[in-house]
Amino acid sequence: MLLSPALPGKFGDNMSVIKLEYNAARQFICPGCGEPLRRKEGGAVRIENGRVDMSVTLPKYICDHCGVYYQEVLRSGYYDVFPLENRDQQAPAASEKTKKQRKRLLRTGDLEPMKLERGADGKCVCPRCGERMDYVEGQPVRLVDGKPDMENVKDHFRCPYCHSVYRRIATTDYFQWSEK
Repeated sequence: MLLSPALPGKFGDNMSVIKLEYNAARQFICPGCGEPLRRKEGGAVRIENGRVDMSVTLPKYICDHCGVYYQEVLRSGYYDVFPLENRDQQAPAASEKTKKQRKRLLRTGDLEPMKLERGADGKCVCPRCGERMDYVEGQPVRLVDGKPDMENVKDHFRCPYCHSVYRRIATTDYFQWSEK
C-alpha cells in the first residue's frame, strides 16, 4: 500500500512512506524496479554535527539498481526512502574480487608431488589456490648482473594468483611446489 508516491527528488520527505511488498522467497522487493532488496544490518550509534544519530542503528533495505535504501519509520511497517550513500553501495565486480581474495590457500607443506598436465591453452589448475596457472618453457641460461640466472632453465608451472611455482621432479611427469 502506497501512502504517497516516493519521488526521486523528495528523499527523506516525511510524506514519502511506503509499505514494502514481499516476493515468493519472502524478501522485500523494490517498488521502483521489482528487484529483491539487500538487507544491511544497522551499526553503532553515531554522532553527527554534535547530535546523536540513532537512524544508523536501524537495518537498511538497499536497492543497488535504483541507488536508494529504505528504513522503517518508528516500527510502523512503513518505510522511508533515501539516496544510497557511497559506503553502502556494493559493486558486483568488487564483491567477486573479494571472494577470490578470501579463498583459502593450501599450506605448502600439505602439497604432495603430483602429475600436472597443461591443457590446449598451455595452462592447468593450481593445486594450491584453484586458479589457472601458466606453463613456462625452459630457456637458456641468462646473465643477470654478471651472474648466471638458472631460474627458468627447466620447464615449470607458475601461478600468477598465489605466486606458487611447481617444478618437475627429475625426469618424471611429477611436479612439486618450489620456493622459487
